[in-house]
Amino acid sequence: MSAQLNSASILEQLKQLKDPLIGVPIGHKFKQDDIRLDGSVVHLRFLPGYHLNDQDVAGLYAQFQQLLEPLGATNVRLELITGVQIHKVQDGLKPIETVKNIIAVASGKGGVGKSTTAVNLAVALAQFGARVGVLDADIYGPSQPILLGVKGKPDINQKQQMVPPKAHGVWVNSFGFLIEENQAAIWRGPMVVQAMNQLLTMTAWPDLDYLIVDMPPGTGDIALSLAQKVPVVGSVIVTTPQDIALLDVRKGASMFEKVNVPVLGIVENMSVHICSHCGHAEHIFGEDGGKRLAQELQLDYLGGLPLDIKVRENSDRGTPIVESEQHSEISRIYQQLARKVAVNVSNLKKDMAHKFPSIVVKR
Repeated sequence: MSAQLNSASILEQLKQLKDPLIGVPIGHKFKQDDIRLDGSVVHLRFLPGYHLNDQDVAGLYAQFQQLLEPLGATNVRLELITGVQIHKVQDGLKPIETVKNIIAVASGKGGVGKSTTAVNLAVALAQFGARVGVLDADIYGPSQPILLGVKGKPDINQKQQMVPPKAHGVWVNSFGFLIEENQAAIWRGPMVVQAMNQLLTMTAWPDLDYLIVDMPPGTGDIALSLAQKVPVVGSVIVTTPQDIALLDVRKGASMFEKVNVPVLGIVENMSVHICSHCGHAEHIFGEDGGKRLAQELQLDYLGGLPLDIKVRENSDRGTPIVESEQHSEISRIYQQLARKVAVNVSNLKKDMAHKFPSIVVKR
């Protein structure tokens, strides 16, 4: 065995480990007791805190070999413990029993693609192996039933709870199921918050790793009340690149900061339009505004999505593009966005007051 091959040197070398899909550092998740030596054979136990597919696991293993062979390792044995843990929510609130992590998808103003981002984020997380739900809290413009192609009202179980339907690998409940399609919801703020809490707690959610909440747009009384009363682990803010939308992002980030909800990152929607005939790229709404603002606010830039007719066409058909065109460039961006969110959630403070989830071990 090489003199270099010891637990301390291995731990130091593993700091270079990166997520195979998005390339962000994840080696800090290793601890000393995750490493065991048997001669020149290194046994590693790894808990990433989010789901990985087979391609990811193969990518990790290749990195382990590449990082540890220079130290004298002749073989690496990996014990990968997958699963998602419960993370801390706002003080005074308790997580929902069957939901490990609630993520709010918000926007400073309407019309920036928040709901489309929320549903594609949810489906992408499910594609990685997570159990995911979507809660459509946008009372004045519920769109998740259309985006997921779900009609009718949820069934009611023996406990008088709504049973969320499942579509494209995710469970969903929405204000849109509770009102007629052409009926306006003429509700004031307190009524909306009360209805939201009922929708959240009176839904028979199965065991979920993530519940994606499609928030009402803006930073007014309703959005603020929901941010204060729903046990959220983090938020994702959606914007477009133009200045008027970015101004509202600042307000949204400030709102979440005031209620102690971490902002997991900023998504820049409609970042560029690429002509389907000639391939010319045009920044209709401005260029890199979301990226610059993320840098200014010291927030993670989760990605920029192009303005593409296929997103609209698939949304109108009730099939999120990340599901219908999994290997397209837009789907790749959504998948990377979802992985960044999962990694950022895994880095949050754990909720030690509640039991840890069951885990699956791969060798």
